[in-house]
Amino acid sequence: MSQRLHDIKEHITSKLSSNARSDRSADDVVIVSAYRSPIAKGFKGSYKDVNTDYLLTQFLLSFIDKFPGSLKDHLELIEDITCGNVLNVGAGATEHRAACLAAGIPYSTSFNAVNRQCSSGLTAVNDIANKIQTGQIDIGLALGVESMSQNYKNLNPLGTISDTLKNDRNARKCLIPMGITNENVAANFSIDRANQDKFAASSYNKAQHAIEAGLFNDEILPMKLPDGTAVTKDEGPRPNVTPESLGSLRPAFIKDKGTTTAGNSSQVSDGVAGVLLTRRSVAENLNLPILGRYLAFQAVGVPPEVMGVGPAYAIPKVLSKVNLSIADIDIFEINEAFAAQCLYCCNKLNIDLNKVNPKGGAIALGHPLGCTGARQVATIFNELKRDQIGVVSMCIGTGMGAAAVFVKE
Repeated sequence: MSQRLHDIKEHITSKLSSNARSDRSADDVVIVSAYRSPIAKGFKGSYKDVNTDYLLTQFLLSFIDKFPGSLKDHLELIEDITCGNVLNVGAGATEHRAACLAAGIPYSTSFNAVNRQCSSGLTAVNDIANKIQTGQIDIGLALGVESMSQNYKNLNPLGTISDTLKNDRNARKCLIPMGITNENVAANFSIDRANQDKFAASSYNKAQHAIEAGLFNDEILPMKLPDGTAVTKDEGPRPNVTPESLGSLRPAFIKDKGTTTAGNSSQVSDGVAGVLLTRRSVAENLNLPILGRYLAFQAVGVPPEVMGVGPAYAIPKVLSKVNLSIADIDIFEINEAFAAQCLYCCNKLNIDLNKVNPKGGAIALGHPLGCTGARQVATIFNELKRDQIGVVSMCIGTGMGAAAVFVKE
């Protein structure tokens, strides 16, 4: 590494770590707005008959309507859009660009489709943040969208790896079903069924309380359906869920001896979310509200056969980049792909479970793959209080983890 590059990195790190809660700089990447749709049940929920182009268009129409006037009247100021998606062919590059145009985004705004599996929505946020940090753009929009109802049929990894690679021991591990990887985590790290069901029941209970208390109201935008009706609430949460009621469910992946069930796993879902980012100096010049700032992002690789451990390695890495510790974090939004993997990560890092997913996670809310990371950002900014620090993280299929750090203002 050149001395010049080393000095720049040292300057950035010391600047971030001096007082992450209260430091302000004109060059900060800040979040101006973050919203999500209600999350609908896959295959039988409200969005089952519409694809991602429809979901994204309807969401953007409502999202743009929430923009401050100075930006809503000048959408050409949005210079780039990155949209995360997993299941659409080509990550939806064509239909999602079309959806942006249909929602009123001018053709002069460029578009990028990304697929890093379950972290796609968060990767989109990081992509826009990086472009702002390097001066490529001043304002950008990160999106995440998924219709598992329409496109789950496209999830066929056996058809995407050549016979040559299937014969390679390490490459073949990327084909292990996600549920089996969770069974591996549960078995290897002694996460028993009772604790998984207890964790899952807590997710349901927190989500139901949040709905009843209106805690999602400030992050959800109603979604208009083709018949004119509107979806206003998440469809996944269920009332009165207990560890005992979940304990009656049969294992989903390993008959009799398995511990992973439909009740302690994330739900198949449809949804969309968006995060608008800019530079602090630009936000101030345009009189845009600032929700908070983006500090850092990291993705790591882990063994594919235990892919769920990803957050246990991504979180320490991203915190080390900004000289923060687990104790410095006020709230963690860790995607609940499965109860066992989420519990393992929290136990491994000694994270207080009271700080994890205060309004419930993907077990209760659902996990529309490409949407989730952006959804978590919208959620965490409605949970954090002024100057509090939050971490968004998730495991990633084929053996990875991702994490990002944000500060509320």
